[in-house]
Amino acid sequence: MLTLIFICLMIGVFGKLVWFAIRAAWGITKVLFTIIFLPVILIALFVGGFAYVALIGLLIVGALSLVKTI
Repeated sequence: MLTLIFICLMIGVFGKLVWFAIRAAWGITKVLFTIIFLPVILIALFVGGFAYVALIGLLIVGALSLVKTI
């Protein structure tokens, strides 16, 4: 009986820790993509000769960020 209670409590505690770790990793991933990868991709597109694609991507991201902040 004690083993069953211990297992249930252990799953509860470590389940919450895993959930917290997933949420933290998701937040870090969003920051990484927003601050590092998106500008690098847009610059690479522009330098690679895809200026129209980079401009359209920049306009879409700008419009989305403007709508999301309002």
